[in-house]
Amino acid sequence: MILKDLSEAIGVSGDEGDVRAIILDAIRDHVDEVRVDNMGNVLALKRGTGDQGLRVMLAAHMDEVGLMVIGHDNDGLLRFRPVGGLDPRVLPGTPLKVGDERLPGVIGIKPIHLARDEERKKAPRIKELAVDIGAKDKKEAARLAPLGTYIAFATPFRDLGPTVSGKAFDDRAGCAALVELLRGDPFPFDLHAAFTVQEEVGLRGARVAAYTIEPDCAFVLEGTIADDLPRDKDTSPTTELGHGPAITLMDRTFIADRRLVQLLTSTADELHIPYQFKQPGVGGTDAGSIHLTRAGVPSATVAVPCRYIHSPVSLLSRDDFDNLLTLMRESLARLTPRTLGRN
Repeated sequence: MILKDLSEAIGVSGDEGDVRAIILDAIRDHVDEVRVDNMGNVLALKRGTGDQGLRVMLAAHMDEVGLMVIGHDNDGLLRFRPVGGLDPRVLPGTPLKVGDERLPGVIGIKPIHLARDEERKKAPRIKELAVDIGAKDKKEAARLAPLGTYIAFATPFRDLGPTVSGKAFDDRAGCAALVELLRGDPFPFDLHAAFTVQEEVGLRGARVAAYTIEPDCAFVLEGTIADDLPRDKDTSPTTELGHGPAITLMDRTFIADRRLVQLLTSTADELHIPYQFKQPGVGGTDAGSIHLTRAGVPSATVAVPCRYIHSPVSLLSRDDFDNLLTLMRESLARLTPRTLGRN
């Protein structure tokens, strides 16, 4: 399963090289053209059968949230800042890989034995945490992990049967799905795939990729929030594991094109593919940049629900992943210019 290789690869925003190498090796024999642009996006073209005159873009981002070194303490600890959105509550005690040498590290915090009562009752702030790589002093810490060094979570991929766990399913799940789609049969149109960079810090790579591709429409493949665990109040979860891929209607960055949503839902209903709608207004994806490119790009987002995204470990359902693949293959096979209101 390529998701394992992608999940265990290190690719914090701006440092996606290891992920990019895996993707290039996986798709090179299944596409007609592939290149890496100036931003680091992987842009691939899979020519179609020529039945439909459309330029269709599929995007998935390669980067993951992580940390960056911003300072060194006299005792050899590393000070850091998040790269992307991270909740400090999930960080203490987390095993890490630091820098290009993948040095082992851990996020340290004051021991509970020494914490005051008020400290135990509140979440730690980033400035109260530090990374310990075993350096003896400031000089050694600066040598081993200079300013700007990237830090990633050290989380192994695990097969749990109906589910799998690992890090960075946002958005290595989308990358794995896009790889599988490129490995399949061609579609009636030219398929332009974009494995993008720096989504977690502002949807940056997607903006450049969409400007280059100039697509007629776009689909973004993602890993999204599943908050379906027990809760105090009876409220609707953002998405639920095992209920199928999640279709976005609206998030903080865009409103999905109604024609593409209709294509997805009608295909799913016809073929009895389970799906769900993501709770509107939550999160954001590369569609937020893509749909505003040039004269505008009709866009939709389809995602695999994942528990605990933007944390050291995530969990997803194999069935949800497989159903996303089926939904996308079948929907793309039905996509025509008429879907977009063209003759």
